[in-house]
Amino acid sequence: MNGHITASGQPLRTMTATTPFSAPEAARRVLRLAATGSLATLSGDGAPFASLVTVATTMEGEPLVLISDIAVHTRNVKRDARVSILLVAPGGEAGDPLAGARLSVNGTIAMDDDENHRRRFLARHPEAKGYATFRDFNLYRINATGGHLVAGFGRIVDLAAADLLTDTSDCAELAAAEASAIEHMNDDHAEALSLYATRLLGMPAGEWQTTGADPEGLDLKAGGLHARLEFPQKARNGGDLRAILVHFAQEARAKG
Repeated sequence: MNGHITASGQPLRTMTATTPFSAPEAARRVLRLAATGSLATLSGDGAPFASLVTVATTMEGEPLVLISDIAVHTRNVKRDARVSILLVAPGGEAGDPLAGARLSVNGTIAMDDDENHRRRFLARHPEAKGYATFRDFNLYRINATGGHLVAGFGRIVDLAAADLLTDTSDCAELAAAEASAIEHMNDDHAEALSLYATRLLGMPAGEWQTTGADPEGLDLKAGGLHARLEFPQKARNGGDLRAILVHFAQEARAKG
């Protein structure tokens, strides 16, 4: 543990390569990293139907999808709200398509009119701004009831909904500050975002931006690349977030 302190007075913990495997943490990482997923719905005759969708998350980690009323999957969920979505984390680019951790999230889906959720989705998928305002496109949120994680040999785990989602019950101040914090980081601290991605996460150089912050991490994006800066301590408010990001910026610059 290092000597840095968050705005809440809690010491920052440093994660190491020897940190034990945690299935809930691995599952939440897949949730945050996956930009697309295979959405499975039920047809009128009960047969399964799968389709490719773009995905974002709420601050809690619930999957969000933007889908059209005329799509088969939307007609299916209006008749039967039970769904499953398969999410795959980066990791199979070197040749083995099964190398990346993957997570199936089961639950029910419902239309979502939360403006913060819409903002988070469009920040992650700016290409969707061209049709997000069409009358037949609506945002939907998956209410997770459980999940199934495959994260490598011997790491196949069934998970409860509580394992998948981030507890935000004590993070109202962070939720209120998120939009302005994200705008501030993108407008005024592009260098720090780039350093997070390249020096701390080993990602290629690019025009890195942040698309969302939650109590457990910062979501980053550069073109089609996605990365996740996981926090060593829970961020409950804007002060916590700033202290953690300043710490990471100092750490990244020291690596130069």
